[in-house]
Amino acid sequence: MIAPGRFQRSVLSFCAVVAVVGAATEAEAIPLLNGFGGPNGYGTSDHCTQPNDDGGYGRAIDLRPAFPGGLGFFGRMFTTFYLNTNGNITFNGELSQYTPDAFPVADQPMIAPWWADVDTRGGGQPTNNSICFHIEPNRIAVTWHNVGYYDSHNDRLNDFQMILSTSGTCTTGGDFDVEFRYNRCEWMTGDASGGMGGFGGTPAQVGFDAGNRRNFVALPESRMPTIINVCRSSNVPGGAPGLYRFQIRGGGVATGCTGAGLPCTVPGQRGACGMGVTICSGMSTTCHQVNQPRPRACNGFDNDCDGTIDESNDLCPINRVCDRGQCVDRCQPELGCLTGRTCSDRGTCVETSCVTVTCPVGQRCAGGTCVGLCDGVRCPWAQSCRAGRCVNPCAGIVCDGADVCDSDPGSATVGQCIGGCQCHPCAAGFACQPDGYCSEVACTGVTCPTGRHCEGGMCLDSCATGPDTTLCPAGETCRLGECVGGTAARDGGVVAGRDAGTRVDGSAGGLSYRPADRGCTCHAGAPTADARWSLGALALGAALSLRRRRRRHA
Repeated sequence: MIAPGRFQRSVLSFCAVVAVVGAATEAEAIPLLNGFGGPNGYGTSDHCTQPNDDGGYGRAIDLRPAFPGGLGFFGRMFTTFYLNTNGNITFNGELSQYTPDAFPVADQPMIAPWWADVDTRGGGQPTNNSICFHIEPNRIAVTWHNVGYYDSHNDRLNDFQMILSTSGTCTTGGDFDVEFRYNRCEWMTGDASGGMGGFGGTPAQVGFDAGNRRNFVALPESRMPTIINVCRSSNVPGGAPGLYRFQIRGGGVATGCTGAGLPCTVPGQRGACGMGVTICSGMSTTCHQVNQPRPRACNGFDNDCDGTIDESNDLCPINRVCDRGQCVDRCQPELGCLTGRTCSDRGTCVETSCVTVTCPVGQRCAGGTCVGLCDGVRCPWAQSCRAGRCVNPCAGIVCDGADVCDSDPGSATVGQCIGGCQCHPCAAGFACQPDGYCSEVACTGVTCPTGRHCEGGMCLDSCATGPDTTLCPAGETCRLGECVGGTAARDGGVVAGRDAGTRVDGSAGGLSYRPADRGCTCHAGAPTADARWSLGALALGAALSLRRRRRRHA
């Protein structure tokens, strides 16, 4: 390599990154995908580059066997790409540049899992210094397997991979998904980029560039010493270290992240306020708080978020006390309790099998066993029980493109972003609406008041339930389609599930409803809620929005 003026080695810059790199220099993270043929499983020998510095595969690669219509990338459709040694693929031609310029750059649309000065002349193929690609229907895999850095250094190796695949969600022509996988991260800079021993100088850049000097998306750590920590991090909630996923929609990077709409814990918050939902923030997700402090209630949970479980006796009606998350009858040992219950040392009648049972925070005892707060809880229409609360599972979730939030409590993907009905046909009797949800045909044009929803063309009480069935968690009652607690639940004098259609004073007739700001749409009944959400460990929590839809596919 001839690079006048670029062989600047800085001892200071090298020392500055030692503390940042630390143990990360030899991190091994998520395994790479293989089984693609060839001596190392990453591609047949005719799909691998020869040992080189600043070169590549040597000719354009036809991507149509994987994507017949081509790939849409920042306003242009491409049917070929170029595999470059220095940790990237480009679409306009080969790229030999070894020191990464800060995005955006000109005239070179690029996807770069690790744009830095890779040098495969250190030998050891196929175990080391191999760059191969594999193409099959709906997928392209490009692998930089245990590659060294300039100048022919083999003492530190990086092992990473890029997967392009057809999206499994709602997409248009040319859309695709991108996955970066980092298994080994031991260097970030070549000697000609101001580095020494693989560190310092101008580190690697990771991301996407349109090549028009305007549009790009790059990891915030790009060209910084901390970029080496991609082996120890992920933009996928709950994903393995070293795993990054992106969606290319309409030619651009859709928010730069995936995984929005999943339960998470809000840092620094306690009780119900610590329960949140992931939202996209730049290239990754953050945990967005969707629960605010609520009135204290005897349900075994920290509703007011003060760090203490709400257990005061003033949370229960007269002659009842709060014990282990339930309002129970006050008792005296000499008077005893009903059959199957025992007077505890707190003066409460509790299940005999639960007298000596102490449950962890967020659980209660039933039948001698600690169960989740949602076990046995029934929620109003279009709500799900999470961590002892009946909530709208889609509150606060914003989905990308043609995706929608699955609001069906009976679905395994409830509260997550899924493809809208433009991609998946609606069931018989339902019509696809412009917002991506299926709406019952009989409910088209029907507007229901607050607390009611449309089914079969009629507005029904969202708190209605069958005989001998109580909605909402203990200590709460259903009103206007929502579970409410505190004074409202204790003083209303009504039974959950029958409140919305009866006056507070008990007289006949409906409540005085305020018309909803937005018309409601309909559902056709839902199966039993997914039991995984009944464990009570995670929550999203939020007020029920005025408009409710349930996604129905054939």
